[in-house]
Amino acid sequence: MKLNIALLAGDGIGPEVINEAVKVSDAIAKKFKHEITWTPALTGACAIDAVGVPYPDETHEICLAADAVLFGAIGHPKYDNDPTATVRPEQGLLLMRKKLGLFANVRPTFTFPSLIDNSPLKRERIEGTDLIFLRELTGGIYFGEKGRLDDGETAYDTCTYTRAEVKRLAKKGFELAMSRSKKLCCVDKANVMETSRLWRETVQAMEKDYPEVTVSYEFVDAVAMRLVQWPNSYDVLITENLFGDILTDEASVISGSMGLMPSASVGEHTSLYEPIHGSYPQATGLNIANPLATILSAAMMFEDAFGLKEEAEAIRAVVNSSLEQGIVTEDLVSKGNKAYKTSEVGDWLVANL
Repeated sequence: MKLNIALLAGDGIGPEVINEAVKVSDAIAKKFKHEITWTPALTGACAIDAVGVPYPDETHEICLAADAVLFGAIGHPKYDNDPTATVRPEQGLLLMRKKLGLFANVRPTFTFPSLIDNSPLKRERIEGTDLIFLRELTGGIYFGEKGRLDDGETAYDTCTYTRAEVKRLAKKGFELAMSRSKKLCCVDKANVMETSRLWRETVQAMEKDYPEVTVSYEFVDAVAMRLVQWPNSYDVLITENLFGDILTDEASVISGSMGLMPSASVGEHTSLYEPIHGSYPQATGLNIANPLATILSAAMMFEDAFGLKEEAEAIRAVVNSSLEQGIVTEDLVSKGNKAYKTSEVGDWLVANL
């Protein structure tokens, strides 16, 4: 099979972890007789530095022409520390999501048996955790009207959703639940927010179309609490943009490291695969960043974008072997053991495929 993949390394450690994902993907392609064409493109701070905008038109055209997009990370301290900056790397991420129609962020959270004691949560609370968040990506407060009043003394951000936006995300949630344990949780704040009431009534109206799915409705603050108490009681959760942004970062620590969790953003035109961690600028160029989340994102890409399940399972199996044998970067090293470099982890995975 010929695979045409847009490669958006981005900022910070993005290029380093993307490099290892490319090495592993190329090894898988060789093993299973596929042909990958990688097309690099700029986005984020590096794009601002090069052409003045965080998501150039050329990058967008490359993404549109690709079968899938593999993405690293966006962000740079010189923008984070300047509240007056009018052009920011993160604007590129929002624009990319909007222009590509990337409306559903798929964020799994699961545990690795060999790392279960790395989690800040007790073993008995997290054993068996295997949940997936579907976060709406192109609506809500991040895309609503915003501005300043009273000579800058008052600021506002508007949260807006349409029933159609809720319905298309919920449809994916119901379908995913049907393929798993037939449990779906709608996360909202319907006791306070009108948009949440729209979410709840829309999902309730869809229940009749999926009679085998058991649906629960929980307030976002309650879910935030229960995620660290009984995460294995959840299976598929759907929620709006802001709530999903916060809850998925909270869920990511269950596994023991943000450097382990992959994600996908499903779109109208293409789909994008990326690690959940940020650009980690402090580690840029040090060859210490954990590449496994990006490599597992590539596994998601093989399975979801191309239907290549065996290839995806081969990547997951060799990642599990590296964890069991301690071939890991410094964030996962237990006391007294060796920390491997980013590139060394990638080399080991390739050699053992």
